[in-house]
Amino acid sequence: LVVFHFLIGIFCYMGRQWELSYRLGMRPWICVAYSAPVSAATAVFLIYPIGQGSFSDGMPLGISGTFNFMFVFQAEHNILMHPFHMLGVAGVFGGSLFSAMHGSLVTSSLVRETTETESQNYGYKFGQEEETYNIVAAHGYFGRLVGRTNEIILGVNANSRSLHFFMAAWPVVGIWFTALGISTMAFNLNGFNFNQSILDSQGHVIGTWA
Repeated sequence: LVVFHFLIGIFCYMGRQWELSYRLGMRPWICVAYSAPVSAATAVFLIYPIGQGSFSDGMPLGISGTFNFMFVFQAEHNILMHPFHMLGVAGVFGGSLFSAMHGSLVTSSLVRETTETESQNYGYKFGQEEETYNIVAAHGYFGRLVGRTNEIILGVNANSRSLHFFMAAWPVVGIWFTALGISTMAFNLNGFNFNQSILDSQGHVIGTWA
């Protein structure tokens, strides 16, 4: 009952985000990004229990219950060897990396508008037209850091719009894939299993942990 009310609440909140964006004349990408955690919650709280045949198999509410759910899930479905989980890990860790890089790069190239005795944060006024940081300096630093041959990263970094779209899309797509992986494993389409796949010259199995 608690889970159903929670899911209904986050579904409605996603609809509220779309409606606010629509009424304000904005694009709907906030709602699309929010759909990633919504899909993940739906997968572990609703789809997985339905696929397994009992709501007792769903993820419990609580820290210890969540960790127990993770251990049991790995034991039963080998999720760490599922490609969609790997994409989710790349999405979450990559998103954290991009966020840290972006924030530190912008903060390191702020245009000084204050004295040494004032906080640099006072140099920004809400709604100001001019850039608050030097994007040319930031791009020059990043270009030297990753090398001039990496045209994809440099191309994204040179365009503020494509950069922010990339930063939003990377973790969202990764979490989508993880939710899709949970939903497929709910019906026992499990991760790769390489048990008894390594043999010696006589055909005898060499035991591994893989």
